[in-house]
Amino acid sequence: MHRIQHTDSRLSGQVTRGKTAPNRLRSSDHFLASYDPSLLKQYDGAFARALYVDLGYGSEPVTTVESAARLRRVNPMLPVLGVEISPERVENAQRWAGKGISFRLGGFNLPLQRRSGGDGETVRLLRAFNVLRQYEESEVEPAYDLLASQVLPGGLIVDGTSDPYGRVWTANLLRVGPDGTWHLEALVLGSNFRGELDPEAFQTRLPKCFIHRAVPGDPVLELIEDWRAVTRDTRGSSVWGPRAWFTAAGNLLAARGRAVTQPGRWLRRGWLVLAEPGLSLRPTTDPEN
Repeated sequence: MHRIQHTDSRLSGQVTRGKTAPNRLRSSDHFLASYDPSLLKQYDGAFARALYVDLGYGSEPVTTVESAARLRRVNPMLPVLGVEISPERVENAQRWAGKGISFRLGGFNLPLQRRSGGDGETVRLLRAFNVLRQYEESEVEPAYDLLASQVLPGGLIVDGTSDPYGRVWTANLLRVGPDGTWHLEALVLGSNFRGELDPEAFQTRLPKCFIHRAVPGDPVLELIEDWRAVTRDTRGSSVWGPRAWFTAAGNLLAARGRAVTQPGRWLRRGWLVLAEPGLSLRPTTDPEN
């Protein structure tokens, strides 16, 4: 079993399958641009050279380049770094480099440029999509710990998964605290509305730390069951299309007490943002009992 570790001489991580497709992460890009625009714009102090890092972009960096274009609508000067653990993928990506976009060899221990004066590169936002799903569940928290140690306080780590065409995606949003540790800020369920609303599609694409938690009594399963119930109870809205159905289901979920962030605004965009205080990466029940 691979172990997440940080050493100066060894890359931390393993080569992923690397499959990608144009516009696969379009919906999640727009979400990142809308979720915390002040983080993208910040340039004081350590944020002066703070990067957006796309970790594990795959066989070709198409999603990194697309993401750079979308996030730069918020901050035209945003520096972007694509990181891959495969030398061949990094070499192939150099044809897309330039204009503030670079590609380097690295893993969970990021290849940031350091300066003797202490004003080297920093990280404000890090995305790792379709990466940790290929690891063991026990490796998720160590990976989060290592990444958080390299992200500025107040910065975000986005650990997500999508289907091959980006129709359905989910993501954990981790906020890094003043001491370099992280906390789970929200779980996002996203849709681009190109298909019928299917609760099962979201459950099977939950982040790695949640995908195996279909255990009675676990808060994650209870949340998914509530999501399944509201999609069933609002099915009549499907006559107006998947956007109307998704919005109606999310609003009903909020009405039933779930912590849905900005239901009116973000649901219409295809983003169900759940800031549930009871969510935890650690199971609260014992699957053996």
